[in-house]
Amino acid sequence: MKYFKFIVITFLSVFLSCKVIKENKTLTTTKKNVLFLMIDDLRPELSIYGQNQIISPNINALAESGVTFNRAYCNVPVCGASRASILTGVRPTADRFLKYNASITKETPTILTLVKHFKNQGYTTISNNKVTHLKKDIKDWDEEWYPYEKGWRDYQSKENINLEQNGQHGYAYEHPDIQDDAYYDGKTANKSILDLKKLKAEGKPFFMAVGFVKPHLPFNAPKKYWDLYKASEINLPMNSSFPNSVPKIANHLWGELRYYKDIPKKGQVSDLVAKKLIHGYYASVSYMDAQVGKVLKELEDLGLKDNTIVVLVGDHGWSLMEHGLWVKHSNFEVTLRVPLIISAPNIPKDKRSNSIAELIDLYPTICELATIPIPFHTDGESLVEALQRPSKIFKNTALARYQKGETLISDNYFYTEWQRKDKIISKMLFDHNNDPNENRNLAIEKGYKRIVDSLSHILNKKIKS
Repeated sequence: MKYFKFIVITFLSVFLSCKVIKENKTLTTTKKNVLFLMIDDLRPELSIYGQNQIISPNINALAESGVTFNRAYCNVPVCGASRASILTGVRPTADRFLKYNASITKETPTILTLVKHFKNQGYTTISNNKVTHLKKDIKDWDEEWYPYEKGWRDYQSKENINLEQNGQHGYAYEHPDIQDDAYYDGKTANKSILDLKKLKAEGKPFFMAVGFVKPHLPFNAPKKYWDLYKASEINLPMNSSFPNSVPKIANHLWGELRYYKDIPKKGQVSDLVAKKLIHGYYASVSYMDAQVGKVLKELEDLGLKDNTIVVLVGDHGWSLMEHGLWVKHSNFEVTLRVPLIISAPNIPKDKRSNSIAELIDLYPTICELATIPIPFHTDGESLVEALQRPSKIFKNTALARYQKGETLISDNYFYTEWQRKDKIISKMLFDHNNDPNENRNLAIEKGYKRIVDSLSHILNKKIKS
């Protein structure tokens, strides 16, 4: 009888643990490594997306080794909330993952994080630099490393250092003639290279996340990256004014940018300053790209590339004066769309997918690529089918939100609505086939009422589900 009870209890415990796991589609015995490259504030203004302003040869090379998603979107355009959503695989809601300081530990304490899941599967887990927004927000890293204890702005020019020491605000950019590893991202690349060597020697599967801070403000980069661009060739966007047809609730005050010297507390920056900001953003991307290249080269030199899943993703987009706005914090596509490249064993190379991807899809995707179970709690969908057959559309909708604004991306339409006390107070609709820069709000035009009603129904149904 005791033996029978033991058997029943054992069976139930196994059964119940398996109930929280989705069926895995492909099973192998070889564990694949994961190199997860999280880039702060990176918009898809790269040559692989048809934008030729920014020089990023290493990201381009990574794209040639895997699949690039043309239509990848964050679920919330703010650092902490987006990263928390990615690492838990659950959507931001009106009650969770709202702000830059969103906490996984406090807001989703019972969720099995991507990190813990891989650790439970026997992986060594390492976090280098900014992966979560809050330090020690995930307790399950075998090692969590940061290149700084204070002074996250990482100024190296004498002028900016002196300004900060005197209690003043530094500039939003600098370009001193210094080595790459004088800045934190260079130190992060060096640390990650040393980790790869150690992990190779240990021979265990690893999940290593590397968080590069640039191109986050301030736009600090060594002079050689600034010199890649000519000031005379920096152009302002064509849609540099806030559209009259767009509701005021879609506007914002630029958040963190207002902190810096020569940025006015109110109103628009001068064209000269605007071009310096854009110049600095471009230089910061090229600097970050070089650090990514160093890490990827080491991965290949160590013979680890062929058994490693590499994911490169931006946590959200960024405005460079489009609609007269800067930073993130909006429901416009420029802050929601992100670059996403996945390179892995046994998937096509140098391909593109027009299937929509959401960042909550990364959790189940990485699990399936690594052939480990996918937890039931994840809200996203695995992108593996899109990786295996990039020419086919597997997904045509996505959801995103910022503060009170809920956005549905459906085929060519971008629809946003703001509600208060269960009543819609503002709407925004763009047709990307005819208006890719989002200058004409169709939601206020009578001819689009049927489309607005349909999209509103789909949006609210998805939110409630």
